[in-house]
Amino acid sequence: MKGRKRALWATSLASFATPFIGSSVNVALPSIGREFGMGAVLLGWVAAAYFLSSAALLVPVGRAADIRGRKKVFALGVLIFTASSLLCAASGSSEMLISSRIAQGAGAAMIFATTFAILSSIFPAEERGRVLGLNLAATYLGLTSGPLLGGLLAEHAGWRSVFVPVIPLGAAAAALIGGVEEEWAEARGEKFDLRGALIYGPSLALLIFGFSLLPQKAGLGLILAGVGGIAGFVRWESKAQSPLLDVKLFRENKLFAFSNLAALATYAATAAVAFILSLYLQYVRGLSPSAAGLILLARPALQTAFSPLAGRLSDRFEPRIVASAGLALIAAGLSIFIFLGEETSAGFVLSGLALLGLGMGFFSSPNANALMSSVERRSYGVASGTLSTMRLVGHALSFGVVMLAFSLHLGEAPLNPSTFPSFLAAARLFFLISLGFSFAALLFSAGRGRISRGGRGGGGGR
Repeated sequence: MKGRKRALWATSLASFATPFIGSSVNVALPSIGREFGMGAVLLGWVAAAYFLSSAALLVPVGRAADIRGRKKVFALGVLIFTASSLLCAASGSSEMLISSRIAQGAGAAMIFATTFAILSSIFPAEERGRVLGLNLAATYLGLTSGPLLGGLLAEHAGWRSVFVPVIPLGAAAAALIGGVEEEWAEARGEKFDLRGALIYGPSLALLIFGFSLLPQKAGLGLILAGVGGIAGFVRWESKAQSPLLDVKLFRENKLFAFSNLAALATYAATAAVAFILSLYLQYVRGLSPSAAGLILLARPALQTAFSPLAGRLSDRFEPRIVASAGLALIAAGLSIFIFLGEETSAGFVLSGLALLGLGMGFFSSPNANALMSSVERRSYGVASGTLSTMRLVGHALSFGVVMLAFSLHLGEAPLNPSTFPSFLAAARLFFLISLGFSFAALLFSAGRGRISRGGRGGGGGR
């Protein structure tokens, strides 16, 4: 098998495994809590530890990959992710499980931060959109199958079995990437900014965790602390001789900055939609969990199906055009959900989900193509890590908006027929705010500028 195919298969297997674990563990949490006698707060850390450690390390390990070698960091990340998955399955206490989840998140960060960088390094620029689309299809497939397969495994084989499928996948990815002869480290010899990493990681973790606690005062305090830390990080990076993240990329590279902002706003608009609709379908419309799940599958199924096509289109046409068309579909889908009522049909919900799925499919890979084309080869790891960070922060912001809407309209009241009008009011507020995020994403996407001829090979736009 040639090096390019090995790299594509290795990164796709890893890109399937990491979101699979992220989404499948959530359905196993009740079983985990019963076995270890964990309360709601401690159980929440089983899920949060993975995402927080991943978010805190994405940009630092992306920079390390540019210096030390992307293949090396990816392979190490796969090994850490696989070994920690085995430790999660073998955990004998809540402390061991949470510690293993932290390590698992660290491995996932090394995978996320290098996947797009490796594919952009080994494939020519004219094929970049296609391979990024194929990789994103694997990611969406992992997100789609996680809750379904994870639920079946947890129900019939126990919660430990949820971690088992990713172990052979990780072993296969490690073997495949080991067969790739090339290595990419265009920033080799430059210094790693350890101080910047120590400021950045905890600050971003505080910011994301703060969003999860909204609208509590503690959540607002953590967000402010995180923002203060990020501001300190920007000041430090502005004068660092070998910065962890060259902040001039955001000031002077419009294509890089707007592609990141478009991703942030898009995930803020869409990440919590499935959560809101799951509650709506099961409580307000009275559907069973399996029936609701089948309806909600429409969106990720379409994302998976159309990401490769959108990637290929972005190789032939300007990525901003394809991505902006996707964002227009997302806005149309969110507009539909503003009109949810107690008698809204399943077909109406499906139409909105279909628009969201198509929109995300046509946005994600062209946007990634534009972003990776906006930087020099020496910064591919940082660019890949930054894009993944936008996704995680967008997710946190989206769920923060949900919690804020619930607080304003529902408070602590349980969901029952008497509170359905309040729930629907909260849902409409969420979709209105999300629609605002989608319009912001569309403005960033359309206004990012064109990829220059030089940018196709890595290095800027106009």
